[in-house]
Amino acid sequence: MKTIFYILSILGFLLVGCEPIEDRMGPGSAITADQLNITATQIIVDGKRSNKVVLDNKSPVLSSWDFGVGVTQRKTDTVLLVSTGENDIIFTGLNPDGSKISKTLQVEVGELTFPVPPEWGFLTDGSEKDWVWDTSKPAVWGNGGYMGDFAPAWWKLEESAIDGQAPGEGTGAKMTFSLRGAQLTKVKSNGESITGTFAFDMTKRVTTEDGTVWAKGKLTTNNVTVLCGISPNEGNAAVYEYDILVLDGEEMVLAYPEPGAGAWDTAWFWVFRSQ
Repeated sequence: MKTIFYILSILGFLLVGCEPIEDRMGPGSAITADQLNITATQIIVDGKRSNKVVLDNKSPVLSSWDFGVGVTQRKTDTVLLVSTGENDIIFTGLNPDGSKISKTLQVEVGELTFPVPPEWGFLTDGSEKDWVWDTSKPAVWGNGGYMGDFAPAWWKLEESAIDGQAPGEGTGAKMTFSLRGAQLTKVKSNGESITGTFAFDMTKRVTTEDGTVWAKGKLTTNNVTVLCGISPNEGNAAVYEYDILVLDGEEMVLAYPEPGAGAWDTAWFWVFRSQ
């Protein structure tokens, strides 16, 4: 009996010792932003402040770090910044009582020591950038051959005809790509705006049978599409993933293949220019 009592006592002690710190603090034990013990420490390479930063939260709160082009909820993490100069890292902590506190840390990036996809700069100019339909081209939207065409080739629409497909997303509409938060805001011609996020995966290339690169990566959006981001043959379903055919500081051409499409099957094309 004494042995059983002893074992139960030990188990009870271990259970208490393993309680999460948030539970031990209990309701009402919230800390303030001034009490946060957080750091953002850059990795130094050859004496220069690189674009990799080590984030560390030693406070009794749950973590959310917004480092400009992404968010991590890890207590400690290493993240990649994509622009030189001053970068804001916004920490939001969740207290045990449910209250939130926030604090901004600033780091100065001396050089992009670690590789950054240049597409971030092309799309945002290091801050934010507007994109509109490229009316200098014969067509700005329509369909053509998957892995064959590089612009609308079969059914071709000019900017003036876009409103017939997506009201308010033709003449006078624009998209704003922002580096902070990797945000994409679609602004319709009537002033209505929809905001979401975007991301790149430049490893997802599309090549033809002979190895020629047709698409150099993918652009993915969340909660918002690009202008007229629909697939007509799928009941105008919203499109959130696009093959990147062309993207530089001036032009952007995107494509979306219909499900199951092979070479020269139907794909949809978007043709934009920077404003």
